[in-house]
Amino acid sequence: MSTTSDARSDDFLRIANQFKLGALTTEGSHPVTAGLSDTAAEDAAAALRLLFDVDDDVVRAYRAFAESGRAAGITDEVAGRLRRGGRIFFTGCGSTGRLSIQLVSVWRDFWQRQLARGLACEPSASAWEDRAFSVMAGGDFALIKAVEGFEDFTAFGKKQIGDLGVTARDVVFAITEGGETSFVIGTAWKGVEAGAKVYFVYNNPDDILCAHVERSREVIRDPRIEKINLTTGPMAITGSTRMQATTIQLCAMLTVMEMVLRDLLAELEPGGPCALGRSAVPAQFLEQLEEMIVRLKAPALLARLAELVRMEEATYRAGRKHNYYADRYGIDILTDTTERSPTYCTPAFRRFDDSTASESWAYLFVPDAGTPAAWERLIRRRPACVEWSEAEIRALVSEDKLDRTLETVRKISCRELMRFKVGLDGLPARRLGPGDSAAAIVSGSEVAALASPDAFHRARLEEARQAGARIGLVAVGRHAELEPLRGGSLMPECVTVTAAVPDSDFLLDGVARAGLKMLLNALSTCTMVRLGRVMGNYMVWLVPSNLKLIDRATRYIQKLAGLDYVEANRLLFEVIEYVEPRMKADQAYPPAVGLAVTRVQHGLGNEEAERRLAGT
Repeated sequence: MSTTSDARSDDFLRIANQFKLGALTTEGSHPVTAGLSDTAAEDAAAALRLLFDVDDDVVRAYRAFAESGRAAGITDEVAGRLRRGGRIFFTGCGSTGRLSIQLVSVWRDFWQRQLARGLACEPSASAWEDRAFSVMAGGDFALIKAVEGFEDFTAFGKKQIGDLGVTARDVVFAITEGGETSFVIGTAWKGVEAGAKVYFVYNNPDDILCAHVERSREVIRDPRIEKINLTTGPMAITGSTRMQATTIQLCAMLTVMEMVLRDLLAELEPGGPCALGRSAVPAQFLEQLEEMIVRLKAPALLARLAELVRMEEATYRAGRKHNYYADRYGIDILTDTTERSPTYCTPAFRRFDDSTASESWAYLFVPDAGTPAAWERLIRRRPACVEWSEAEIRALVSEDKLDRTLETVRKISCRELMRFKVGLDGLPARRLGPGDSAAAIVSGSEVAALASPDAFHRARLEEARQAGARIGLVAVGRHAELEPLRGGSLMPECVTVTAAVPDSDFLLDGVARAGLKMLLNALSTCTMVRLGRVMGNYMVWLVPSNLKLIDRATRYIQKLAGLDYVEANRLLFEVIEYVEPRMKADQAYPPAVGLAVTRVQHGLGNEEAERRLAGT
């Protein structure tokens, strides 16, 4: 152990009781997927089926939410405040932070479409569009990669939402999968201070949180904050709340948004196409969500999705790259690809001008020619990044954390975000060739355009195919919309997955969004499992980038190496010190948990353990 790593371990262990989360339901191992890594190695389709089986927990949790009748009361509160000039804030970090950005993009997209069809109302469609805000730990830059440390500070959450001017007229949905995230709790308290209506949205039982996490207990027991508990149970991958936890949150929040919009449009445009009744929405959503899960488990869909898994797996095993192309579902695929990096230690998106960073395994492109417009297309607004001054940061952190925080903030500005070229201007830096692969993700409304060779998705796939790359297509939409893809004649050399969504009159296509999320989660998870980045259903390649993940990594080392908690934590920080220079430079590095366990099991140092892990 080095003096520095020991000191960092001591610092963590002094506050570890605040972040020891092993007792939480979301941190448990799901019995359905206990042998997932063995199943996936033998049969990708069978592994996908197991992942979708765990999504049955989402349906059960949503049924409880729908049958509780709570959506109506929440809708009344939100719609009433919006009518009086209030705004909606969705806050989160990591997976829930990206969810907050997605929810706002869905809201804004709806009003942009109403403006395009000529809706005339007062306030205007543009004014309504600007009534929703996302507050993600680390700002919009965190869409691309985790922002180190932001999740751990209540004060950062308070400042980010405070900078947006939250007031007593507003509504705050503070969303945290575990129910214990300091940043999100900070946004909730700031909302309370401002007099806003605050909802706390989370996925662990109240009694467990209150017994183990003081900051959660304070929120749960405060009568000024209304709780929305959406517990589903353990995740399909132990602790990976990007899966079922955020899926149920997406479903519940889209249900409320759907009902709010129907309520508003009934007054803004009586008799118009969006002035629909709201009362049946939860029951309809439940019925269609149940049907969507059945369709995802269909043997034909599983077989085709398994082909995509094997395609991506082969690409990454060969050290090659994979491109995604998306438009309407761009934010959905960006969320999934970004979340692979902290979960499975894959190279994050690479800046176009950074020649030293590792090549990204997967990347995303949308149709706009230039990156600034492409980012606006993805999130339906101009990016909002954290641009705090040194004086502002000094007011938030202690002197010993100042330099590190200043360094972090310098790296997450809008200027830095623009170095990730997701428009067509980024394609020259990601030219594909033999051994590479590409996939387009399309909505049902985009399928018809595939008949044209010049359509964005088709042109990009054909370009990839001609370069020698393998290609795939995922289409999620209504049965009639997907008909041109049946039989494979439209794109015969493409691995095509079609997921039909039940017909509905939903304004926000909520079931389609939820279905696509579950499909993408299963696709990326099964791929990573087959690449050996999961043991059983434990994500042993996780990146310990915040205090919660440091605790999780410590617990995994403790379990797999047979150490006590303190020994496991000291070893973890020694390994972090070894890999950290490569982490900060966005270069490839071995998994901290795997390296630590290998060291113990074979009595090796870091270098020898890394060589053993790499098979050299």
